[in-house]
Amino acid sequence: MVVAPPHPEARQPAVADTPQPASPRAATPSPGATLPAAPSDRARAAASRLADWFGVDADWEREPAGHQAYRRDLVLGAVFAAFAALSIQLGHSMGMFEGVDMPMWLVYLLGVASTVPLAWRRRYPLISLVLVYAAWFGLGLTIPTATMLLPMQIMYFVAMFTAVAWARDRRAMLIVVSACTLVMVGWVVWMFAVQQGIETILDEFPTPADWPGQLDPYLANAIYQVIMNLAFFGGAVAAGQAQWNAARRRELLAEQAVTIERQAAALTDQAVVTERVRIARELHDVVAHHVSVIGIQAAAARRVLDRDPALAAEALATIERESREGVTQMRNLVGTLRSVPDGAAPAGPDGGASRAPEPGLADLPALAAADHDGLDTTYRQVEEPPGAARDVPDPMGLSLYRTAQEAMANVRKHSTARSATVTLRVVRGPEALVDERFAHGFAEVEVLDDGRPRHGTSGSGLGQLGIRERVSTHRGVVEIGPRAIGGYRVRVRLPLPAPDEAATSARLGDAAASVEPAARPEAAG
Repeated sequence: MVVAPPHPEARQPAVADTPQPASPRAATPSPGATLPAAPSDRARAAASRLADWFGVDADWEREPAGHQAYRRDLVLGAVFAAFAALSIQLGHSMGMFEGVDMPMWLVYLLGVASTVPLAWRRRYPLISLVLVYAAWFGLGLTIPTATMLLPMQIMYFVAMFTAVAWARDRRAMLIVVSACTLVMVGWVVWMFAVQQGIETILDEFPTPADWPGQLDPYLANAIYQVIMNLAFFGGAVAAGQAQWNAARRRELLAEQAVTIERQAAALTDQAVVTERVRIARELHDVVAHHVSVIGIQAAAARRVLDRDPALAAEALATIERESREGVTQMRNLVGTLRSVPDGAAPAGPDGGASRAPEPGLADLPALAAADHDGLDTTYRQVEEPPGAARDVPDPMGLSLYRTAQEAMANVRKHSTARSATVTLRVVRGPEALVDERFAHGFAEVEVLDDGRPRHGTSGSGLGQLGIRERVSTHRGVVEIGPRAIGGYRVRVRLPLPAPDEAATSARLGDAAASVEPAARPEAAG
């Protein structure tokens, strides 16, 4: 409710005439009070927000559009020129240029020439804007009807939009756009006041009784012109600035994505190096401890071998136990560098890595027959000559097994496949010669599936990187990628060694297998 102040005559003279001392309490605001912002402060804040929106002080500059965009602008300028010529011809046929005191060829020339600056609208956006609006101003003074044609109106909008969206110097853009807008607004006011004429409207609607609507026709026309021009110029500026801001956001997001990817790669490399250093220290400690014990026990066994065979046998048993424990601990430490994929061997009873022998080619049928979440898997083995798979060294067989294991894991996780085929090929002989690396034959594992990549399940790529590293260790070849007929292929081919080297490796493997069962009870106990 608003209360009216008392009438001046009702005041007491003593109160009205006697000056009252100002109260210091009333003059000093309380600590918790908030002073209202001055109009100048609010104006500066609004101007600052507007400058931020236009990117006046931004460190970012929009990159040039490029040669392909410049060629498209040339085509656009040619299209506008043809469109302007056609519009002038149609307007001439409708009698729009009856009052023009110049030949029609000059009207065509001026109208088409005014569209030429659009051919360089993104190469020189501010210069193009100035030329287009200067041509508009010249046509408005000489041929006002030409400026009202549709291609001309579109051209003026495009020129303003491009200048705001592509100008690299934002301060110069604001100055040029503001100047062009003021000139055009002044021209519109002059056109409305002089060429349309107040007298025409007043003669046609002299009294309010003659008005067709509720408003004065002259006032309604003025309001309409103001609204239309505000929408025209304001829309062009707002749309151009929105595109400039969108381009800046896209580039900033792209830079942030590159920075995040680079930082993630650096953190991954740092974590790998840190882990390797830690394992290297632990391996050094393990090897140093067990080798020291082995050396001491070996020296003791040598000294008492002739005098006390039982004591020498005890020392040799200690050497055997320490060597096995050292190998087991080293295998456990190296195993921490690897991420065990699905289907790997189970952990040992103590929760560490399994002490079972490393898998090889003989374990491929079991890998294919395992439960793969409903995936129908077929295993095939091709040997030329029969029994050639026995010549494959154990390290090579382990690499082929790990390749098949990783490929099957990728099929389950990242593919829509319903079936897969695991094929082992071992070919010995000169007929396997593909290049000089396969002079003694090759061992190959191939995993095929019939699916497509599953959206939203892209992995880190470390599995395929590990396959390529294994293949490079054996100087083999690898093929990973989609097939032309559908599905996906992972194929690894490793060169077989010479027959005598393979036989030696097989004999060493058989000897290790014969010693392992006797040592397992002691290791398990």
